[in-house]
Order: sequence, then C-alpha cells, then structure tokens
Amino acid sequence: MAQRTRRVAMPVAVLIGLAVVAMIISSWLLNRDALRAAVEAQIRAVTGLDLVVKGNTDISVFPASYVSFHDVGLKGGAGADPALTVDVLTANLRLLPLLLQRFEIADVMMLRPRIRVVRDITGDSNWTPFIGTIARTMQPGAENQLSFSEIRIQDGILTYEDPVRQVHEKLDDIDLSLAWPSISRSFGATGQFDWRGERVDGSISIGDFLAALSGDRSSVKARLSSVPLKLAFDGTAANKTSLMMDGTMTIDSTSLRNALRWTGQIAPGNGGFGRFALKARANMVGGSVALTNVNVELDGNVAEGVMTYTNNGRQSLQATLAADSLDFTPYISTFRLLASGAHDWNRQLFDLNSLSATDLDIRLSAAKVAIGASRLGRTAIGANLRNGALALSVGEAQIYGGIARGSFALARADTLADVKAQFQFTDVDLQACASELFGFNKLSGRGNLGVSLSAAGSSPFGLAQSLDGTATLTGHDGALAGFNAEQLLKRLERRPLSGAGNFRSGATPYTNLNVALKFADGVATLGDVQIDGPAHITLTGTASVPSREFDMKGTASLVTGDGKPGFELPFVVQGPWDDPLIFPDPDALLRRSPATAPLLNAVKDPKARDAVRSVIERLTGGKAPNSALPANLPPDNAPADAASAKTN
Repeated sequence: MAQRTRRVAMPVAVLIGLAVVAMIISSWLLNRDALRAAVEAQIRAVTGLDLVVKGNTDISVFPASYVSFHDVGLKGGAGADPALTVDVLTANLRLLPLLLQRFEIADVMMLRPRIRVVRDITGDSNWTPFIGTIARTMQPGAENQLSFSEIRIQDGILTYEDPVRQVHEKLDDIDLSLAWPSISRSFGATGQFDWRGERVDGSISIGDFLAALSGDRSSVKARLSSVPLKLAFDGTAANKTSLMMDGTMTIDSTSLRNALRWTGQIAPGNGGFGRFALKARANMVGGSVALTNVNVELDGNVAEGVMTYTNNGRQSLQATLAADSLDFTPYISTFRLLASGAHDWNRQLFDLNSLSATDLDIRLSAAKVAIGASRLGRTAIGANLRNGALALSVGEAQIYGGIARGSFALARADTLADVKAQFQFTDVDLQACASELFGFNKLSGRGNLGVSLSAAGSSPFGLAQSLDGTATLTGHDGALAGFNAEQLLKRLERRPLSGAGNFRSGATPYTNLNVALKFADGVATLGDVQIDGPAHITLTGTASVPSREFDMKGTASLVTGDGKPGFELPFVVQGPWDDPLIFPDPDALLRRSPATAPLLNAVKDPKARDAVRSVIERLTGGKAPNSALPANLPPDNAPADAASAKTN
C-alpha cells in the first residue's frame, strides 16, 4: 500500500514542480509593459474610468499574481481636489490564463481611495461626466469582453459638498465590496463606513445598473443599519430630471431623539421622542417625500394616516394621523409651570431653540388622549410650526366631562416666549377644570369657562408677571369649599361676638355662580363675582398671579324665605390660592352686637367720652391718655357676648 502511494505521489510532485518552474520561467519572460497596459485597458473598459498612474507599478506573478499601481487618479480630475485618488490600486490576475500569456483580471482592490463629490447649482456634480462615460461603456454592443465583477474598497474616504444647500458630509473608514455588472445587469454593494461617529452597515442592490446610470427606472433595494437608526427601502428609482423613488420604506429607532441629534436635527423639549418605528408607501420626487398607508409608532403611540416631508432649503413636515389613543405625557413630563412644592411659579428659563428647526403642519385625531393626569375623550388637534411660531388649535376635545375648543399660540422673540391662549370650556366639571388649570381646588359644580390671555416671558414666572386678558366663569349646582357661609351667618346673626368656631371648614353650596376677571400685568381684578344659593355672596378685589395670593373683600347675606336679603356680613379673603384665610369684618360684628353697639355709639358723644375717661382715671389713680379709651369696652352688666368680645 505504501509503495502504491509513493508511485502515485511521485508523478503529482513532478507535475507541481514543472508548474512551478513554468511559472518562474513565465515571470522571467513576461512582458511587463504589455501586462501593465493590458490591465489598465481592462480596468478602463470595465469601469469606464480613465485612470492616470502617477507613482510606481508593482508586478508579481508568483506566488501571487497581481499588478499594483501607486498614486492613481482620474484623468481630467487634475487640481487640488480631484474627483478620485487612490493610494494603491491592485488588480489581482487569474493564474492559468497568465501562464498562457493572457492577462485577465480576477478582481480589483482600491486601498485608501478618496472620493470627492461636489454638486453645482444645476444639480449636476463633478462625477456627471464620468457617470456618462460608464453608461456608454456598458451599452450593449460595446467592446467589452472582460468579466471581472468585483471591486473592493478598503479604508476609503468620501466627501460630499453642496454649496447651494450648505451641506458638507464626510464618510470615513469605508470598507465596501462592489458587485460590478460586467456579466449581469445588476449592481450590488455591501460594507460599512463611519458617519458622524457611528459605524453604519449598508447594502444596495440595483436590478438594472445601466438603466439607473442613464436615469431610467430600475428596481432598488437598500438597507442602512446603525445604533441610532435603521432604514430600509424596496422599490424602484429613476433620475431623469430629478431623483424619483417609489416603494416601501421602513424606519426603526430605539431613540428618535438620539437619531435626530445624529442626523443634525433638534428634537423639541426634553421629554419623549424615544422608541420610533415607521412603515409606509413612499413616493419621492426631488427633495419631497410623500408617505401613504403610514403606520407610525412613537413612545407607544400608534397612528395611521399620510405624511409629507420636504427639504428644499428648509425642512417641512405635514401629517394627518388618526389613533385610538394618544399619550402626550412624555412630552410635557419635564415641563413644570410650578416649582417643586407647588407654592411658586417655576423660574427655569424656556429652551426655545427647537422652535426654529423645522416647519410642521400636523393634524391629529384620537378616541382617547392622556395629558399628564388629564384624560380626554374624542379629540381633534391641529399643530402648525412655521418660522419659530407655534399655533395649536383644538377643534373639539371631550374633557372634564364637557367640551373644550380654542387655540394656543407661542412665538419666539429673542429669549422671550410670547404666548396667547383663547379657550372655551362648555359644561365641564369645575372642580377638575379649576384644579388642573389654575391649581385651585376649592370649587365644585358644573359650568362654562372662557379665557382670553396673553403673556410674554422667559420662564413660567415671567409669564405670570405679564399676564393680560380676561376670564369669565359661570357655574351652577356646586359649592365653594373652605367655609359654610349659611351656617356661619345664622350663628353670627344670633350672637355676633360668639366667635366663628371652626371657621375654615365646610362648604358653601350655590345654585348659580358668576365670575368676571380682568388681568393686567399679572394681577386679576374681580369685576363681577356673585354667588347665589342659601347665602348670597358678592366679591371685589384682586388676585395676584405671580404671588398666587388673594386680596379680596366681600359681603355675605342670608336669603330669606321670600327671596329678600337678610342678615349681611362683610368679610375678607386673603392669603395663598390653595389655602386662603377667610374672616368676617370685626367692626361689623361689634356694631351688630347688643353689648357693644351702644358703647360704640356712646363714645361718639363728647360728654360720654369724658365720663368714660373719668372712670378710667379713678380706677388707675392717674390721668388716662386718649389711647386708653376702650372703644369696645362693654359695661359691667354686659351679657356673655361682651366677655367673648374681650377674649376675641
């Protein structure tokens, strides 16, 4: 067995040895100038690119068969920045044809190529003439009998410049494998590159490369994948007068905010814009993309509709979307009108930079909407952002058990936010409405609320300081929490100086409520406030929006059985909105008391005053100053109300 193996191996070894000797002899006899010229001609014939070799040429036949050209550039690309320069261009040769003195390229590798693309005002680029040459070279019937079909790019750099749109982009560390259509009509490229600090994996497949170069329609499949963003397209493309694409597009991102930042955009605000996915039928013409059959997901919100994106010097997005439910909480989660503790307005400055990034025109409709703790029913909202001015319109929103309609406008003036709001709430739950909108939780019932307000400031506190406008409120069948006016009036009517007891408890029911406010520089003036119920209450005064405090006076009166006013009592409301102090006018109570009213009347008479002074001097053993005269001192036989007045 061993002898038979040796007999078979000997002829094989001899053949290998003869082949090696033949290759060495062939390398000695090879016409290197002819080989170089043949390789250059084949590269030019296959790619259509006329290359100029400025450096040395390395030729190897054995053990590796290749021709390497150093410092290669495109003919006609002379200048400081030619369209293409390559440090080393290597053409790997097929070995067997080489032994027969036929020079056939297996594949081409470009080491450290530098590709420069510059667009002019007409939309053409410095590569337009070369692309035309490639298209003519690949025409059927052209003299091209070559078959190498792979070009590899290693450690390449591509720069793209568009002075008209002021765009300058750079791709680094490009590693690509190009399936050149020397045999079939298709073209493909797969590989990786660095863009803006992220590694991107990409691939593209063109069904008819010649048609694509000529601007005719061809099938296209493209995919880009990176950490911030993934994008895929499957459809057709043409580029006769402008780029046109039609097909299915999908976009996916774990964080849309990071993806926008990576692409040079600014996401508004500081909250939301996380998980994002989009699938749609895309029709692209020039810088405009129309999306139909859109299914989009953002931060868990899923909607369907149509969208249009345009980038003709300024980016613009239009959309009409419908959803079962929407949650806007992530986008307002970092925005606080009140500072922590809810006793003062937030003084943190607004970030208005994102208002000028993109133009938006969006219409949303949903069966359910959540905004923080608020829950809305059927809602239709329109948002328009143009040249830094934001306008929101609420066509109809089911909220607080009623309907809301109105508009909100926000414009940027340097560092100030210029805000205007007009809203009408119809038949709403006043407790929920007043609590969420104004932080006032003492009111219940149902009613209508209308506001027309404007303000300008760099923070919520600045807006509160400059608030101007009007507000009207009409309510019915509710109550004011904090005191029971009817019980208090009945008690004080019987015994005015008996004290109010637990004055800040209970609630004052009402059948009708009317409030009219006028705002000027952050101060609300009560023009017409009436509360009708078992007790009739009127109020006048002011409410400071910046300090969130009341300074009001009012009159409460019992309503008798015949509807006429009964016992009346002036009172004062002072202190913070969420916990105001409400106390009756002490002078009115003293005048109402049977014990103190005669004394108050008596001290108005000079003779009575002298008598009181004489009594004080006898008791004290000295002269009584005017300040010692007790204007509310009851007589010795005064009833218990007087003693109560002393302690109070």
